[in-house]
Amino acid sequence: MNPPSPDDPPVRRGRGRPRDPATDSRITEAAADLLLVRGFDKMTVDDVAAKAGVGKATVYRRWPSKDDLAVAAMATLFASELPEPNTGSIENDLRASYRTVLTFVNSPQGAAFLRMSVAESVRDERIAALYRESTQKREDETRRTFERAIARGEVRPDIDVDSAVQWLGGVITTRTITGRPMPTLDDVEALVQFTLRGVLRAG
Repeated sequence: MNPPSPDDPPVRRGRGRPRDPATDSRITEAAADLLLVRGFDKMTVDDVAAKAGVGKATVYRRWPSKDDLAVAAMATLFASELPEPNTGSIENDLRASYRTVLTFVNSPQGAAFLRMSVAESVRDERIAALYRESTQKREDETRRTFERAIARGEVRPDIDVDSAVQWLGGVITTRTITGRPMPTLDDVEALVQFTLRGVLRAG
C-alpha cells in the first residue's frame, strides 16, 4: 500500500453518533430513582447503568463523575412541579394547595425527596443552587395567588407576602430535618384558617 501523497485530499473523520436524548433521560431517571431509595453514598454508577439499560462507559461519556450524575438527577427531580390552584377564592386556593403539598410530603416518594433535597444541598453547592431555584419558582407561583387575592380585595395589601408564602414550607423543612411528624390532610383546615387569620381584611 502506497503512502498518501501530500497532494491527496485530507480524509474527513466522522464525529461519531450524536447523543440520544432518550438515553440521557433514562440515565438521569434511573439515577434519581436510586438516589431516592439508597441515597448518594449507596448509589453506584454500575447500578445506574444497569437500571437504565446502558453500559457504564455510556454514563461516564455524559457525566464524568458520580457527583456530576447526581446533580443531573436532582435537576430531574426538581423539575417536577406541583400545580398552583386558581379558584377565584384565597380560601379555596389555600385549601387545594395545602392538600396537594401535604399529600406529597406524606407519601414515601415525597418524604424521600425532602430528605434527599436537604442532604444533597448540604453536600453539593450545585444541588443547593438547584434547590433554591426550584423553591423560588414555587414561591413565585404562590405569591401570585396572594397578589390575585389582594387585587380582588380579599387580602390586606399590607401583608408580609413572603412570610405568608414561606411559613408552611418552613414547617415542612424543619420537620424533615428533625424527623418529626409532618402535618397531614387532617390538619389542612386548621392550617388554612391559621393563614387566613393573618392575611384577610377585617370583615
